[in-house]
Amino acid sequence: MAWTGVFPAVTTKLKADGSFDPDAMAHSIERLIENGVSGMIVLPMLGENASLSQKERDEVLDLSVSVVAGRVPLLSGLAAISTADATFMAKNAERRGLKGLMVFPSLAYKTDRRETIAWYEAIAAASSLPIMIYNNPIAYKVDVDVPTLEGLRAVDTITCIKEETGDIRRVTDLYNAFGDRFSVFCGVDDLILESLALGVTGWVSGMTNAWPKECVEIFNGGRDGKFDAVRALYRLITPAFHLDTDVKLVQYIKLAENIVYGAPAGVRPPRLEIEGEELARVTAVIEKTVADLANYR
Repeated sequence: MAWTGVFPAVTTKLKADGSFDPDAMAHSIERLIENGVSGMIVLPMLGENASLSQKERDEVLDLSVSVVAGRVPLLSGLAAISTADATFMAKNAERRGLKGLMVFPSLAYKTDRRETIAWYEAIAAASSLPIMIYNNPIAYKVDVDVPTLEGLRAVDTITCIKEETGDIRRVTDLYNAFGDRFSVFCGVDDLILESLALGVTGWVSGMTNAWPKECVEIFNGGRDGKFDAVRALYRLITPAFHLDTDVKLVQYIKLAENIVYGAPAGVRPPRLEIEGEELARVTAVIEKTVADLANYR
Protein backbone atom coordinates (compact mmCIF):
# COMPACT_ATOMS: atom_id res chain seq x y z
CA MET A 1 0.00 0.00 0.00
CA ALA A 2 1.14 3.53 -0.78
CA TRP A 3 0.62 5.44 2.45
CA THR A 4 0.16 8.80 0.82
CA GLY A 5 -2.62 11.13 -0.25
CA VAL A 6 -6.12 11.93 0.95
CA PHE A 7 -7.93 9.06 2.72
CA PRO A 8 -11.42 10.24 3.66
CA ALA A 9 -12.95 8.73 6.78
CA VAL A 10 -16.21 7.74 5.09
CA THR A 11 -19.53 8.30 6.83
CA THR A 12 -21.94 5.36 7.00
CA LYS A 13 -25.12 6.28 5.17
CA LEU A 14 -28.40 5.45 6.92
CA LYS A 15 -32.00 5.39 5.74
CA ALA A 16 -34.78 7.33 7.46
CA ASP A 17 -35.59 4.25 9.56
CA GLY A 18 -31.99 4.04 10.76
CA SER A 19 -30.97 1.02 8.69
CA PHE A 20 -27.90 0.91 6.45
CA ASP A 21 -28.40 2.56 3.04
CA PRO A 22 -26.20 0.70 0.54
CA ASP A 23 -27.24 2.81 -2.46
CA ALA A 24 -26.32 6.09 -0.78
CA MET A 25 -23.07 4.54 0.49
CA ALA A 26 -22.15 3.32 -2.99
CA HIS A 27 -22.86 6.74 -4.45
CA SER A 28 -20.68 8.48 -1.87
CA ILE A 29 -17.78 6.08 -2.52
CA GLU A 30 -18.00 6.62 -6.29
CA ARG A 31 -18.08 10.37 -5.78
CA LEU A 32 -14.93 10.26 -3.66
CA ILE A 33 -13.03 8.15 -6.18
CA GLU A 34 -14.15 10.31 -9.10
CA ASN A 35 -12.78 13.37 -7.30
CA GLY A 36 -9.32 11.93 -6.87
CA VAL A 37 -8.93 10.55 -3.35
CA SER A 38 -5.95 8.23 -2.91
CA GLY A 39 -7.66 5.77 -0.57
CA MET A 40 -10.52 5.58 1.90
CA ILE A 41 -11.41 4.30 5.33
CA VAL A 42 -14.83 2.84 6.06
CA LEU A 43 -16.11 2.22 9.59
CA PRO A 44 -14.01 4.97 11.16
CA MET A 45 -15.30 6.78 14.23
CA LEU A 46 -16.95 9.12 11.74
CA GLY A 47 -18.64 6.03 10.28
CA GLU A 48 -20.33 5.33 13.63
CA ASN A 49 -18.45 2.06 13.92
CA ALA A 50 -19.23 1.38 17.56
CA SER A 51 -22.96 2.07 17.05
CA LEU A 52 -23.36 -0.67 14.41
CA SER A 53 -23.92 -4.37 14.90
CA GLN A 54 -21.34 -6.79 13.53
CA LYS A 55 -23.82 -7.78 10.82
CA GLU A 56 -24.11 -4.15 9.77
CA ARG A 57 -20.34 -3.71 9.82
CA ASP A 58 -20.01 -6.71 7.53
CA GLU A 59 -22.59 -5.20 5.17
CA VAL A 60 -20.60 -1.96 5.03
CA LEU A 61 -17.34 -3.84 4.41
CA ASP A 62 -18.74 -6.09 1.69
CA LEU A 63 -20.47 -3.24 -0.11
CA SER A 64 -17.35 -1.07 0.05
CA VAL A 65 -15.04 -3.80 -1.24
CA SER A 66 -17.42 -4.41 -4.13
CA VAL A 67 -17.79 -0.76 -5.10
CA VAL A 68 -14.13 0.21 -4.71
CA ALA A 69 -13.10 -2.88 -6.71
CA GLY A 70 -9.41 -2.34 -6.06
CA ARG A 71 -9.27 1.15 -7.56
CA VAL A 72 -7.84 2.68 -4.37
CA PRO A 73 -6.62 1.16 -1.09
CA LEU A 74 -9.58 0.43 1.19
CA LEU A 75 -9.08 0.34 4.96
CA SER A 76 -11.47 -0.52 7.75
CA GLY A 77 -11.62 1.18 11.08
CA LEU A 78 -11.24 -1.26 13.95
CA ALA A 79 -12.93 -0.20 17.19
CA ALA A 80 -13.45 -2.73 19.96
CA ILE A 81 -13.63 -3.13 23.72
CA SER A 82 -11.82 -6.43 24.22
CA THR A 83 -8.69 -7.84 22.63
CA ALA A 84 -10.68 -10.93 21.61
CA ASP A 85 -13.18 -8.79 19.69
CA ALA A 86 -10.40 -6.72 18.15
CA THR A 87 -8.50 -9.74 16.85
CA PHE A 88 -11.72 -11.18 15.43
CA MET A 89 -12.37 -7.91 13.59
CA ALA A 90 -8.85 -7.90 12.14
CA LYS A 91 -9.24 -11.44 10.82
CA ASN A 92 -12.73 -10.64 9.54
CA ALA A 93 -11.56 -7.57 7.62
CA GLU A 94 -8.75 -9.50 5.96
CA ARG A 95 -11.10 -12.32 5.01
CA ARG A 96 -13.52 -9.83 3.44
CA GLY A 97 -10.88 -8.25 1.23
CA LEU A 98 -9.88 -5.07 3.03
CA LYS A 99 -6.33 -3.83 2.41
CA GLY A 100 -5.52 -2.29 5.76
CA LEU A 101 -6.77 -1.36 9.22
CA MET A 102 -7.05 1.90 11.14
CA VAL A 103 -6.96 0.68 14.73
CA PHE A 104 -8.37 2.57 17.72
CA PRO A 105 -7.18 1.98 21.27
CA SER A 106 -9.53 -0.06 23.43
CA LEU A 107 -12.81 1.83 23.68
CA ALA A 108 -13.72 0.78 27.22
CA TYR A 109 -10.49 1.11 29.15
CA LYS A 110 -7.68 3.65 29.35
CA THR A 111 -4.69 1.40 28.78
CA ASP A 112 -1.27 2.25 30.18
CA ARG A 113 1.82 2.08 27.95
CA ARG A 114 2.46 -1.64 28.48
CA GLU A 115 -1.19 -2.47 27.83
CA THR A 116 -1.35 -0.22 24.76
CA ILE A 117 1.68 -1.95 23.25
CA ALA A 118 0.16 -5.37 23.98
CA TRP A 119 -3.15 -4.29 22.41
CA TYR A 120 -1.56 -3.31 19.12
CA GLU A 121 0.77 -6.31 19.09
CA ALA A 122 -2.16 -8.70 19.48
CA ILE A 123 -4.14 -7.08 16.68
CA ALA A 124 -1.11 -7.03 14.39
CA ALA A 125 -0.56 -10.75 15.03
CA ALA A 126 -4.16 -11.57 14.07
CA SER A 127 -3.80 -10.71 10.37
CA SER A 128 -1.26 -9.73 7.75
CA LEU A 129 -2.97 -6.39 7.04
CA PRO A 130 -0.94 -3.20 7.43
CA ILE A 131 -2.06 -1.05 10.36
CA MET A 132 -2.54 2.66 10.84
CA ILE A 133 -2.60 3.55 14.53
CA TYR A 134 -5.42 5.96 15.34
CA ASN A 135 -3.86 8.31 17.86
CA ASN A 136 -6.47 10.67 19.30
CA PRO A 137 -5.73 11.11 23.00
CA ILE A 138 -8.20 13.99 23.20
CA ALA A 139 -11.11 11.64 22.53
CA TYR A 140 -9.80 8.30 23.77
CA LYS A 141 -7.43 9.35 26.59
CA VAL A 142 -4.65 7.08 25.34
CA ASP A 143 -1.62 8.71 23.73
CA VAL A 144 0.43 6.47 21.44
CA ASP A 145 3.42 8.71 21.98
CA VAL A 146 7.07 8.33 21.02
CA PRO A 147 7.99 5.97 23.89
CA THR A 148 4.95 3.78 23.13
CA LEU A 149 5.85 3.62 19.46
CA GLU A 150 9.39 2.62 20.44
CA GLY A 151 7.77 -0.49 21.89
CA LEU A 152 6.00 -1.14 18.57
CA ARG A 153 8.89 -0.34 16.23
CA ALA A 154 9.62 -4.02 15.58
CA VAL A 155 6.04 -4.86 14.58
CA ASP A 156 6.41 -4.84 10.80
CA THR A 157 2.73 -4.45 9.91
CA ILE A 158 2.32 -1.30 12.01
CA THR A 159 3.24 1.14 9.30
CA CYS A 160 1.38 4.41 9.79
CA ILE A 161 0.32 6.84 12.51
CA LYS A 162 -2.82 8.96 12.26
CA GLU A 163 -1.62 11.95 14.26
CA GLU A 164 -4.53 13.65 16.01
CA THR A 165 -3.11 15.07 19.22
CA GLY A 166 -3.80 18.61 17.99
CA ASP A 167 -0.18 19.47 18.81
CA ILE A 168 1.55 20.24 15.52
CA ARG A 169 4.94 19.70 17.20
CA ARG A 170 4.24 15.97 17.42
CA VAL A 171 4.81 15.55 13.66
CA THR A 172 8.41 16.66 13.94
CA ASP A 173 8.93 14.66 17.12
CA LEU A 174 7.81 11.50 15.29
CA TYR A 175 10.16 12.08 12.37
CA ASN A 176 13.05 12.90 14.70
CA ALA A 177 12.46 9.70 16.65
CA PHE A 178 11.73 7.29 13.81
CA GLY A 179 12.82 8.80 10.50
CA ASP A 180 10.77 7.08 7.81
CA ARG A 181 9.94 3.98 9.89
CA PHE A 182 6.30 5.10 10.15
CA SER A 183 4.25 7.09 7.67
CA VAL A 184 2.57 10.02 9.39
CA PHE A 185 -0.93 11.10 8.43
CA CYS A 186 -2.63 14.28 9.58
CA GLY A 187 -5.91 13.36 11.29
CA VAL A 188 -7.24 16.89 11.88
CA ASP A 189 -8.81 18.77 9.01
CA ASP A 190 -7.87 22.22 10.26
CA LEU A 191 -4.17 21.32 10.59
CA ILE A 192 -3.55 19.81 7.17
CA LEU A 193 -1.58 22.61 5.52
CA GLU A 194 0.53 23.08 8.65
CA SER A 195 1.14 19.31 8.80
CA LEU A 196 2.14 19.15 5.15
CA ALA A 197 4.71 21.86 5.79
CA LEU A 198 6.27 19.46 8.32
CA GLY A 199 6.28 16.48 5.97
CA VAL A 200 3.21 14.32 6.60
CA THR A 201 2.54 11.87 3.80
CA GLY A 202 -1.24 11.65 4.04
CA TRP A 203 -4.48 12.99 5.45
CA VAL A 204 -7.37 11.15 7.09
CA SER A 205 -10.07 13.73 6.46
CA GLY A 206 -13.68 14.17 7.52
CA MET A 207 -14.81 17.10 5.41
CA THR A 208 -13.44 15.45 2.26
CA ASN A 209 -16.79 13.64 2.34
CA ALA A 210 -18.42 16.95 1.41
CA TRP A 211 -15.69 18.62 -0.68
CA PRO A 212 -13.38 15.92 -2.10
CA LYS A 213 -12.12 17.88 -5.10
CA GLU A 214 -11.13 20.89 -3.02
CA CYS A 215 -9.51 18.78 -0.29
CA VAL A 216 -7.45 16.88 -2.84
CA GLU A 217 -6.38 20.22 -4.33
CA ILE A 218 -5.28 21.52 -0.93
CA PHE A 219 -3.36 18.33 -0.15
CA ASN A 220 -1.62 18.15 -3.51
CA GLY A 221 -0.65 21.81 -3.37
CA GLY A 222 0.81 21.52 0.11
CA ARG A 223 2.58 18.25 -0.68
CA ASP A 224 4.19 19.86 -3.72
CA GLY A 225 5.25 22.93 -1.74
CA LYS A 226 2.85 25.23 -3.57
CA PHE A 227 1.49 26.81 -0.42
CA ASP A 228 0.80 30.17 -2.02
CA ALA A 229 -1.44 28.48 -4.59
CA VAL A 230 -3.72 26.79 -2.04
CA ARG A 231 -3.55 29.04 1.01
CA ALA A 232 -6.60 31.08 0.01
CA LEU A 233 -8.64 27.91 -0.57
CA TYR A 234 -7.52 26.50 2.77
CA ARG A 235 -8.51 29.68 4.58
CA LEU A 236 -11.89 29.63 2.86
CA ILE A 237 -12.74 26.09 3.96
CA THR A 238 -11.16 26.25 7.42
CA PRO A 239 -14.36 27.40 9.21
CA ALA A 240 -15.96 24.18 7.92
CA PHE A 241 -12.81 22.21 8.79
CA HIS A 242 -13.21 23.39 12.39
CA LEU A 243 -16.45 21.35 12.49
CA ASP A 244 -14.31 18.21 12.15
CA THR A 245 -12.82 18.78 15.62
CA ASP A 246 -16.13 19.01 17.51
CA VAL A 247 -17.58 16.14 19.52
CA LYS A 248 -20.55 16.24 17.11
CA LEU A 249 -18.41 15.96 13.99
CA VAL A 250 -20.53 13.02 12.75
CA GLN A 251 -23.70 15.10 12.73
CA TYR A 252 -21.90 18.14 11.32
CA ILE A 253 -20.15 16.34 8.47
CA LYS A 254 -23.26 14.38 7.53
CA LEU A 255 -25.16 17.68 7.45
CA ALA A 256 -22.48 19.12 5.16
CA GLU A 257 -22.85 16.13 2.83
CA ASN A 258 -26.61 16.60 2.82
CA ILE A 259 -26.36 20.28 1.94
CA VAL A 260 -23.61 19.86 -0.66
CA TYR A 261 -24.87 16.82 -2.57
CA GLY A 262 -28.03 15.49 -0.94
CA ALA A 263 -26.66 12.54 1.06
CA PRO A 264 -28.81 11.36 3.97
CA ALA A 265 -27.95 13.14 7.22
CA GLY A 266 -29.39 10.61 9.66
CA VAL A 267 -27.28 9.30 12.55
CA ARG A 268 -27.50 6.27 14.85
CA PRO A 269 -28.57 6.89 18.47
CA PRO A 270 -27.33 7.78 20.99
CA ARG A 271 -26.35 10.50 18.53
CA LEU A 272 -29.28 12.69 17.52
CA GLU A 273 -29.57 15.06 14.59
CA ILE A 274 -28.89 18.62 15.65
CA GLU A 275 -31.66 21.18 15.92
CA GLY A 276 -32.48 24.75 16.91
CA GLU A 277 -29.69 27.29 17.30
CA GLU A 278 -27.01 24.64 16.77
CA LEU A 279 -28.52 23.56 13.47
CA ALA A 280 -28.79 27.16 12.33
CA ARG A 281 -25.19 27.91 13.30
CA VAL A 282 -23.67 24.88 11.61
CA THR A 283 -25.86 25.26 8.52
CA ALA A 284 -24.70 28.87 8.19
CA VAL A 285 -21.04 27.78 8.24
CA ILE A 286 -21.64 25.13 5.58
CA GLU A 287 -23.77 27.34 3.34
CA LYS A 288 -21.24 30.17 3.53
CA THR A 289 -18.52 27.73 2.52
CA VAL A 290 -20.63 26.59 -0.45
CA ALA A 291 -21.18 30.21 -1.52
CA ASP A 292 -17.56 31.20 -1.02
CA LEU A 293 -16.37 28.22 -3.05
CA ALA A 294 -18.69 29.21 -5.90
CA ASN A 295 -17.20 32.72 -5.88
CA TYR A 296 -13.64 31.38 -5.46
CA ARG A 297 -13.88 29.55 -8.78
